[in-house]
Amino acid sequence: MSFSRLLPAAFVAAFLPVAAFAQNTFSIGLGPQIQPGYFGSSDYETGIGGSFDIQELNVGPLHFGSADGVEPMGFGFTGSLGFINERNGSKYKELAGTDPIDAAIELGGGVTYTARNYYLFAVARYGVTGHSALVGDVGADAIFHPSRQLELRVGPRLSFGDDDFAQQYFGVTATEAVRAKAAGSRLSQFTPVGGYSAAGGLLGQGIEASAVYDFTPDWSMKALVRYDKFVNDAENSPIVRQGKDSMTSAGLVITRRFSF
Repeated sequence: MSFSRLLPAAFVAAFLPVAAFAQNTFSIGLGPQIQPGYFGSSDYETGIGGSFDIQELNVGPLHFGSADGVEPMGFGFTGSLGFINERNGSKYKELAGTDPIDAAIELGGGVTYTARNYYLFAVARYGVTGHSALVGDVGADAIFHPSRQLELRVGPRLSFGDDDFAQQYFGVTATEAVRAKAAGSRLSQFTPVGGYSAAGGLLGQGIEASAVYDFTPDWSMKALVRYDKFVNDAENSPIVRQGKDSMTSAGLVITRRFSF
């Protein structure tokens, strides 16, 4: 459920120097995106999103992916990169009184299963900046190939977070509740006097659709839209209740493929 989830990314890029003497293929993308300012925000912000994907990686005797950039069938492994915008009560007046939260970068990975007409994955990430919590996503895609150049995907998504993650982004401490009331922020209208403690677990469920068009073997464009509905303690959070109980994000990425 992290922002800027345009594409699963490969954190294994850190091993590229080790594989410098073997064939490696990766792609880098950049493009505009639109998303809520924070979890529960009813206002949307535009920005620049990016992607980094490994199609083929050789590390010593280990080989991942395929030389032609096509995902191999069956079980596989993937990296995952997440980014969450910073949140500050001085910027979002409805959250006045809450502690500021730095922008977060999440790194991790997981397992996949690929077939020609469907794709399954489960990934977990850990916050290396912004938070020190575990989050994860589970999903499935139906895959359609209207032409050799066009691939369409659509499927459900489930988003999870541990207690620390849930409390940081959906909880309100007693101190924050007092400050919010003193500031007269909208948040105070939905927050109990003693604050709100959010527990981890399943925090969101939704659907994602994407389209990838290959202009050439090395250049492609991906459009993606995702809808998530907050559930459980995230849905009941005063931060979500004062704003919106769902979120939609969308992006367009132009990708260049490199081999060395």
